[in-house]
Amino acid sequence: MSEFKLTTVEEFEAATERLLETGAKVGADAWQFRVKNQTPHCKFGEMGVCCRICSMGPCRITPKAPRGICGCDVHGIVGRNFLRFTAGGAATHSDHGREICITLGYAKEGGDYQVKDPEKLIRIAKEWGVETEGKDIYDLAHEMSDLAQEEYGKIRGVSRWLKRAPQHTQDLWHAAGIEPRAIDREVSCALHMTHMGNTSKPEALIRQALRNGLSDGWGGSMCGTEFSDVLFGTPKPIETEANLGVMNAENVNIVVHGHDPSLSEMICEVADSKEMIDYAKSMGAKGITISGVCCTSNEVAMRRGIPMAGNFLQQENVVLTGACEAIVVDVQCIFPALGPLSKCFHTKFITTSPICQMPDSEFIEFSAGSAGEKAKQIVKLACENFKNRKPELVYIPEMKQKATVGYSVEAIVKTLDGVTNSQVDETGTTKPLLECITSGVIRGAVAMVGCNNPKIRPDSAHIELMKKLIANDIVIIASGCSAQAAAKAGLMDKAAKDLCGAGLKRVCELADIPPVLHMGSCVDISRMLILASELAKDSGLNISQLPVVGCAPEWMSEKAVSIGNYVVATGIDTFLGVDPYVSGSDQVAGLLTEGVRDWVEAAYTVEKDIDKLGDLMIERIEEKRSALGI
Repeated sequence: MSEFKLTTVEEFEAATERLLETGAKVGADAWQFRVKNQTPHCKFGEMGVCCRICSMGPCRITPKAPRGICGCDVHGIVGRNFLRFTAGGAATHSDHGREICITLGYAKEGGDYQVKDPEKLIRIAKEWGVETEGKDIYDLAHEMSDLAQEEYGKIRGVSRWLKRAPQHTQDLWHAAGIEPRAIDREVSCALHMTHMGNTSKPEALIRQALRNGLSDGWGGSMCGTEFSDVLFGTPKPIETEANLGVMNAENVNIVVHGHDPSLSEMICEVADSKEMIDYAKSMGAKGITISGVCCTSNEVAMRRGIPMAGNFLQQENVVLTGACEAIVVDVQCIFPALGPLSKCFHTKFITTSPICQMPDSEFIEFSAGSAGEKAKQIVKLACENFKNRKPELVYIPEMKQKATVGYSVEAIVKTLDGVTNSQVDETGTTKPLLECITSGVIRGAVAMVGCNNPKIRPDSAHIELMKKLIANDIVIIASGCSAQAAAKAGLMDKAAKDLCGAGLKRVCELADIPPVLHMGSCVDISRMLILASELAKDSGLNISQLPVVGCAPEWMSEKAVSIGNYVVATGIDTFLGVDPYVSGSDQVAGLLTEGVRDWVEAAYTVEKDIDKLGDLMIERIEEKRSALGI
């Protein structure tokens, strides 16, 4: 048997350089060149000290100009900017969740969308106090669709999902005044608070930032995750592959990109049909290969085993291969650059959502009511485009790794319970994982999440931190582009156990798992909240006492700020490798890195030196262990 070998960041970069050479032949642009045109970045923006929320300015704070025209000081400006960043991210993830709730209302027997996990639907319904006895599963689905959508604009109370948290955590939220009410209300409230002439008190702005983040993690994102499972199946461990080598030069290559699984699931379903495969063959191809980019890729990988072509900063690379017949996108993290780039090749750039319309694309509006029909139209269009390839431009790097993905909370519980108990039922607990931690076999866990960011050598922070942590017997739970970085490198191959410390290696062998567990897409960070809550309940500890931390080493989007806020507000210390644009205010920075600990028992740590960031996480985990006497 050949020795296991990671794919290195240097190898990623060499493949990209070769693809950029192809791009140069056709005059294609790429993010690597655009970064050079945009640096150095505006220091006022990076410090968060500029304000443009009214037309008296824009104002920027300097030692000579310590207040804006309205009189707002730097602390109010930085705090408002941070809250607005949060609102943008919370709105985005929550709107994704809303679309899933709407799609649930279209589910029917034999339809384009069906209930694939009826047990989970019934479990959620009972949790929400809905009568299920004797009720047709699709009648129940439609009732739950309506109730879930009402969570966005409910007129009283707080989010239904909050009851999943330990009582201690719920009490902290109540005492701090940050329990999220209606999902949409918290976004609206954030924008109202930050309108000219409203809140400029940092403490109030940061409280609302936490509240708005919680409305995402314990509201919109949780809706997106849970009802996606109901519709498309709760993920279970499944084998797949990752990196550009998953594309097939002899096949029609369709790349799905974005975040909403409603589209990608239908594309996969249609492309797998005999009718479409025969159609592809009639166009000269040997078949159809679907692969993915970003979180849409995570969604179909963990449910169908669809290979992952890459993460956020690799989206242009799939077109640069010259072998991509269509890149089909839904929402979020889509480069507008894909339009002009695709025109340099034969690739069809297909946008499908009114939320994400871009120049130089073919817009085929996708909706739950016409899903099958539109998916078939898109797949046919891609097949017909195969003959337009230019063979001299085709280059697919021979680079891919095996990955095991699909570790939902349910899958983690079942897998680890199976190691210690001969009989496993569906209501297993997290106690086997707790036993591994309390015995010292595993030191703790890190939830590694987030994007790529050109400010950090892409993927390097994710991969190097993961290698360091697993060598120190710390298990990684990963989602989003962080998960794809791990998969591309080979850290989701079960053979990666050889890179672990002795304790974690033993657990990986016994449980037959990789040391980095794929938990899904960005919205699926809500799964991490549930896992942390269950660990706390099963251990009798508070979430903040668990030797668990969060980390987003390469984050870049508003969504990541919302995520960070709800992870911290849940009681999990969170470590960032990119500054969240608050350094201009010592008051705001102080609140985020220490002050909020008084409210939620956790806070942020920002450290741009990635090696030091890893040391700080290990140090924090060991502090938590020492405090518990383990």
